[in-house]
Amino acid sequence: MKQYLIGALLIMTATESSFAQQGSDLKAQDLSINLEMMSNRDDKVVSVLHIRNNGKAALPASGWKIYFNSRVIKTSGADSAVATIQHVNGDLFQLSPLKPFKTLPAGATVQLKLSSESMNNVSERPQGFYLVWDKTPDHAENIGTFSFKAFPGNLKEELDLATKIYQQNKQIKTIPESDLPAIFPSPVNYVKREGSFKLSPEVKIIAVAAFEKEASALAKDLAGIFGKKPMLAKGSETQGIFFEQDNSIGKEGYELSISAQKIVIKAADAAGAFYGVQSLKTMLPASSWASVTRLINIPAAEVKDAPRFGFRGFMMDVGRNFQPKSEVLKVLDLMALYKLNVFHFHLTEDEGWRLEIPGLPELTSVGAQRGHSRNEQSSILPSYGSAATVGTNSGTGFFSKADYIEILKYATERHILVIPEIETPGHARAAIKSMDARYARLMKEGRQAEAERYLLRDLNDQSIYRSVQGFNDNVVDVALPSVYAFLEKVTDELIAMHKEAGAPLPTIHFGGDEVPTGVWEKSPAADQLSKTDPKLKGTDALWYYYFSKMNQMLKAKGLYLSGWEEIGLYKAEMNGGKKMLPESRFVNENFHADVWNNLSGNEDLAYKMANAGYKVVLTPVTNFYIDLAVNRSFEERGQNWGGYVDVDKPFYFIPYDYYKNVKEDEQGNPVDPAIFKDKERLTELGKSNIVGLQAPLWSETIKTPAQFEYMLLPKLLGFAERAWAKDPEWATTADPAKEKALYEQAWSEFVNVLGKKELPRLSHYSGGYLYRIPTVGVNLSNGQLEANLQYPGFTIRYTTDGTEPGKNSSIYKTAIPVKGDIKLRAFDTAGRGGRTILISQ
Repeated sequence: MKQYLIGALLIMTATESSFAQQGSDLKAQDLSINLEMMSNRDDKVVSVLHIRNNGKAALPASGWKIYFNSRVIKTSGADSAVATIQHVNGDLFQLSPLKPFKTLPAGATVQLKLSSESMNNVSERPQGFYLVWDKTPDHAENIGTFSFKAFPGNLKEELDLATKIYQQNKQIKTIPESDLPAIFPSPVNYVKREGSFKLSPEVKIIAVAAFEKEASALAKDLAGIFGKKPMLAKGSETQGIFFEQDNSIGKEGYELSISAQKIVIKAADAAGAFYGVQSLKTMLPASSWASVTRLINIPAAEVKDAPRFGFRGFMMDVGRNFQPKSEVLKVLDLMALYKLNVFHFHLTEDEGWRLEIPGLPELTSVGAQRGHSRNEQSSILPSYGSAATVGTNSGTGFFSKADYIEILKYATERHILVIPEIETPGHARAAIKSMDARYARLMKEGRQAEAERYLLRDLNDQSIYRSVQGFNDNVVDVALPSVYAFLEKVTDELIAMHKEAGAPLPTIHFGGDEVPTGVWEKSPAADQLSKTDPKLKGTDALWYYYFSKMNQMLKAKGLYLSGWEEIGLYKAEMNGGKKMLPESRFVNENFHADVWNNLSGNEDLAYKMANAGYKVVLTPVTNFYIDLAVNRSFEERGQNWGGYVDVDKPFYFIPYDYYKNVKEDEQGNPVDPAIFKDKERLTELGKSNIVGLQAPLWSETIKTPAQFEYMLLPKLLGFAERAWAKDPEWATTADPAKEKALYEQAWSEFVNVLGKKELPRLSHYSGGYLYRIPTVGVNLSNGQLEANLQYPGFTIRYTTDGTEPGKNSSIYKTAIPVKGDIKLRAFDTAGRGGRTILISQ
């Protein structure tokens, strides 16, 4: 998609209000900012910031500041004496003019040289620029326009990457659609039979009472395909679609029998019947959802199927950047189709609290709003480019109680368990600031006891720390009784909402990750607690105290504790440093830990925790963090701190022997398998403690539904295959040559299924998804250009006249001469194009 083109003009919201009352007639919208990269090396990025005055009045030499969000950045060289950049909090910075700064007349431009440690891709550029006058520090306006120009050297890097992609794609064989697996994800057993069932609007659906909801859901799906809802019938029908209950089939399993006369779906439980329906839907042609159809021939078959893991989860982060309810419902539709059954709803973060909690209005009136504010009594500070104004973008937003209950009902109908996450004790800044605002309101009313009831920080705490995301005030004080009162209030309201929705709630996820060094060290509340119990001295002791209290609270309500891996770890002194090891005191408490850290040195952490007795959800950053960029391209959205993740990374993950198929490290370099020689292996006990798999999609770089779907798909389909299907043959063979051949065949099948069946289906299913279309692989040799694609069934189009390839441009069929500029672009079966590759000779 071209939405990430380098140099594209990004128009930011701006208002017409004048700043005459502040001593200048200049309007913020009259300013434009252009950021131009001059060099980009691994250790340093040099860029030039151009501030242009497009208005009629001058920008004064002083009396203002420009705020923006960025990685650590500063003015450089001689320009560091002209203006300075200071860190505010989180990723918010402010640029201030110094004495040498000159008045900027109308029509003039000032340039400032900047340096930063890194800018891995376009989504990491500084963004969200806005202006604040010193005389009115509570008032801010977004700057008119911002444009960005990447370092020209990226053209060579793009060509090198396209060449690498070409080599990767060479192993892919084109397979006729008729020879591809009929059902996705792969079933346990599929036997093709002779003949076919003729599916039409006149088909009758007959179900036992236990599966009437699933039968009704199928009828609704078919109504969308045929334009007419099939009849739900009862009695002695001999033809149609039959739902039957068979208690001998395992949990969530199903049997699907298709003949010329009828389709029979058998299951022991409603979830199994539902998954039988989803398999039937993936047997329908992808075009079934594109337009009204009158007849579909479904090939006869016998299918026996069941999931490998009982926990097949996707985590959606709406805390850092908000997504609307409509997008959440689309996610649930997608999860249901591909048999994912746990929706981990990441509702709170430093940068936003996204759920209405009755009785605590500030959580959403303050914590769900991002905009410029000095005291943060009406909103929290801008992050990730959300800029000055509340309510104009994804920085602001929340789900009402009614919204959440609707989401719960929608998920439950699709046999998806919703696990809400309330991030604590770190990543809690939005909650902390919200309760600060509540405290200030009630103190003004003279209600001190009520004001302190849910306070999340010790007002006299002098502890100094800085979180990974740059905050110095984002950790709740676990020594305060009011913290537990707050969390119990939130828990009770969640329980009530789930009960009203008829949705199960066996657990609440309370986070637990990335609490920085230095917290609670100078907290009077923590000091007082240690006097009552000397064992509670120090951060590590308070950590155990906190999760012990949370565990007791949840157990009393019939729930168990879920969290990130840190909930079951402690710091041990080893070889002169500190290493995280499984905490033995919690192993029998039914903690469910999402273990994400399999980075260098911690590759075996998940296995260690499972072997120790923790219930582990495998959530490895290197394979399942689908928010990571697909590759090194500067134009690809996403982060890279945990490596790069394309659809192949989740596909080739082997849950019980992760080391066997590691192909590259966090930098994308080949891995020597010998480094895993001394790593802990999974025991039989450990294997029994692996409850499932989970793929998170963090939202730091995601602002819109289109960007969200670009990162989500098709990566989630690789994950769905691994979460549902048994280990493929290539994962279990001991012969390296055989493994390679089997994997290449399986990979070819998978990408053919995506290109010819599932992605064409998703172009229309549930309103259509804007999945990522891959960039073209390129090989230059002897003056000729060869090109290929990751997905057979998609089309490469190109131009040689400098124009953007469109759906009517020339189709690439064979090698073409390299002359001048050639632009290549992949198109899906619906005619939507991906990102263009420029080959310039």
